[in-house]
Amino acid sequence: MFTDRRIERHQLPYFLRVFNSVTDKPIGFLGNVCEDGLMLISHWPMMLGADFELRLKIPVSDGILQVIDVQACCLWCHEDATPHHYDAGFSLQRVPPEYGQLVEALKLYFSFQPLPASA
Repeated sequence: MFTDRRIERHQLPYFLRVFNSVTDKPIGFLGNVCEDGLMLISHWPMMLGADFELRLKIPVSDGILQVIDVQACCLWCHEDATPHHYDAGFSLQRVPPEYGQLVEALKLYFSFQPLPASA
């Protein structure tokens, strides 16, 4: 039986926390992203149809964080397979350019695309 992992597993949800941008209190973790939406994993269910002011704090380097604020509407929410966790899908209504850069960076980081040849 194969037991050694050759590729390191990256647990994205437990690295990128999501905050309420009004109170700056954590509300969950980023589950996945796309250009016009995101999935939040939280300990609390989210109210459907409600607008949320969300804040992402992205580590850049040496403890420096890039703050990305987005306005989003909760489209769906259901209990996760993990006990006491909820998954919620959000449609983004106000998206700064930095969010698009984050989506592209995550696509590159988690893909198996060949690196560009150096000149």
